[in-house]
Amino acid sequence: MDVRGLTRTFRRPGRPDRIALDAVELAVTVGTTHGLLGPNGAGKTTLCKILSTVLLPTSGEVRVLGHDAARDPRAVRSQIGIAFGGERGLYGRLTVEQNLRYWAALLGLGGRQARSRVALTMERFGLRDRARDRVETLSRGWKQRVHLARAVLGEPQLLILDEPTAGLDPVAARAVRQIVSDELAGTCTVLLTTHDLREAELLCSTVTVMGGGRVLAAGNPAELALTDRPTHTVVLATPAPAVVERLCASVRATAVEVSSGRTELRFTSSTDLQQGIAVLLSDGVVGFTVGEGSLEDYYVDLVGSRGVGE
Repeated sequence: MDVRGLTRTFRRPGRPDRIALDAVELAVTVGTTHGLLGPNGAGKTTLCKILSTVLLPTSGEVRVLGHDAARDPRAVRSQIGIAFGGERGLYGRLTVEQNLRYWAALLGLGGRQARSRVALTMERFGLRDRARDRVETLSRGWKQRVHLARAVLGEPQLLILDEPTAGLDPVAARAVRQIVSDELAGTCTVLLTTHDLREAELLCSTVTVMGGGRVLAAGNPAELALTDRPTHTVVLATPAPAVVERLCASVRATAVEVSSGRTELRFTSSTDLQQGIAVLLSDGVVGFTVGEGSLEDYYVDLVGSRGVGE
């Protein structure tokens, strides 16, 4: 997938045009899982609609699996699958199997081929025992499994997952993530939009952070997590200003008040971290937690510093 200089403008009569995407550049390696991150209004959904040929770009080039998405949409559609979060895309009064048989027919599959493909897909996603249950009777987590099964019926080379775990309880969300990592990763290229930064760290080999219709950052989640950030952090549970002052005077560390009464000490090496902890313990401070830079920390700093909010 290769996106170059992509711009999408929405015209609004009587008001200034709204630029949803502004010269977006995006490259996704075939066979990898790529995360698309950003607050609401960042342009993620518009980008996904253009990639899936639902919208045309105002300008720029979009190539999906070697095909121009604007000039040859039929070729693109035949090679992609899309799974939405929530209730969209399923027929509640039909059973799980009927939903999948219907989508198989839309894909041009029929007879023995359709029956075989549907049966294998239900087995793959743990839906065999739910085959005759009407979709409207399923929990949200099981519905999401049906969404994923429907999306891969056509054996797509590109799978677009639009917040697949949104609104799910932790157990159901973990089950969906397990399917993505065990059943889908490596079998096709996956583009995952999510607000769950931990999910992006677990599933994605690369991510793109968007804000205000622009690309703010892109790269490996683990590497981004440490960009311009401390390698190690210590968060004090209770105020200890005198101790913090002495520590910063003797060890290479910076102190930041992260909330009322809570201070974060930031260290750039494990040696400095060990010396800092020794200072805290010698002064009787034991209420602290030790951590490392995370993608969530990086995201909040990046998005917040540019004034891009929900």
